[in-house]
Amino acid sequence: MKKTLLVIRICFLVLCVLGSWLLCYTIPEWDRYRGVAITVGALIGVLVVLVDVLLKGFSLRGLSAITFGLAIGAVIAWLLGTSPLLKSADEQMIYLSQLALFVICSYLGAVIALRGKDEFNLVIPYVRFVPHEVDVPLVVVDTSALIDGRIARICETQFLGAALVIPSFVLSELQAVADSPDPVKQARGRRGLEVLNELRRIKHLDIRIHQSDVTRRQDLEAKLVFLAQSMRAKLLTTDYNLAKMAQFHGVAWLNLHALDKALRPEIVIGESIEVELAKAGKDEGQAVGYLSDGSMVVVNNGRAYLGKRVTAEITGVLPTSGGKMIFANLLGEAEAS
Repeated sequence: MKKTLLVIRICFLVLCVLGSWLLCYTIPEWDRYRGVAITVGALIGVLVVLVDVLLKGFSLRGLSAITFGLAIGAVIAWLLGTSPLLKSADEQMIYLSQLALFVICSYLGAVIALRGKDEFNLVIPYVRFVPHEVDVPLVVVDTSALIDGRIARICETQFLGAALVIPSFVLSELQAVADSPDPVKQARGRRGLEVLNELRRIKHLDIRIHQSDVTRRQDLEAKLVFLAQSMRAKLLTTDYNLAKMAQFHGVAWLNLHALDKALRPEIVIGESIEVELAKAGKDEGQAVGYLSDGSMVVVNNGRAYLGKRVTAEITGVLPTSGGKMIFANLLGEAEAS
């Protein structure tokens, strides 16, 4: 990319010099100033290239914000310039006033739009164009949430009634992790890309890509917090440190671990549970199974149903350092499935 830009800049400078030299042939009076014209053309080319270098990192999003600001400023200047306030003045004063209004209003419009470009949400849907409500709730998703994978299952249930905003730098980081030479990081990155594809296949889900630039790697966390803050969105992440930073700045944090814990069923003595029996227990006739949260269930008289899913009645719960140990009685052959 850098080599391509270098070639383009060199060609542009050559064209500026060549254009200045040819211009002297079209205007006979300039023929004696051919050297000066070539020098001026070269200086103009160098100036344009310097402006190009200074605008490095200036994104299309920023350009669209400035264009919008210039358009609004020009409209305001035109409205003020054609108002009855300037009708009684002489023509020169009207011209100077209109010129001043145009320059000032355009400048202020461009500066205000550029400062608020992160609030000036030109959101581009990731999969398809869908009608977006102005007050639709937004959720900014980070890399850890995509790698975690549970977000896809949550979105499939339609419990998350918000649009998912995935910043462009999160996609870049996810791609970098997937291309890592470390097998562990590579597997995590590919898992995140698979989850992203799963989200794309959910028809009712509103996914948006937020075009934003990050110049330094250490700015990613701060950028995520600022983006969520400026868009008045919530932050979906499994990164504890990032979540604490978001809370410090007043940004709501959606905690997948807390959600998973809240959805775990309450274990109450006398209630029925379904469990798949995986192995034999220590005592005669016992079988052992595990719930989705890792709790061990010891089922009396369940050894004959190893490898099957049965229904059992809870008779006791014993808290341990590794979780809960649940004791239950098999409800009978008719209850087994």
